[in-house]
Amino acid sequence: MQFLFRDHLLDTDRRELSREQVPVAVEPQVFDLVVHLMENRDRVVSKDELIDKIWHGRSVSESTLTSRINAARKAIGDNGANQALIRTIARKGFRFVGDVETKLGAAAPDPGRVARA
Repeated sequence: MQFLFRDHLLDTDRRELSREQVPVAVEPQVFDLVVHLMENRDRVVSKDELIDKIWHGRSVSESTLTSRINAARKAIGDNGANQALIRTIARKGFRFVGDVETKLGAAAPDPGRVARA
């Protein structure tokens, strides 16, 4: 699945995030967090749900979750002040609020691959 938003492309099949076709380095947990928020952008995702899905129920401090949310915002060009893409809903959780276009993961052909007739 591919999520297109602003000048970004998030490709879940390739596990890649790019901005203006330039790859953005993202930690695996941060990538998973962004994907989960995008897949559930029609609702508020609770902190408990994020801990369950991203950390598989392991005990996680509030500062760890905050750190990953901040890293996710930075990776997609957002911040805690503007919250144009990832909004914090007080005492409820988080929601991805940006406009998103989705495409099925029709991956581009691999340029290193030689077609055989």
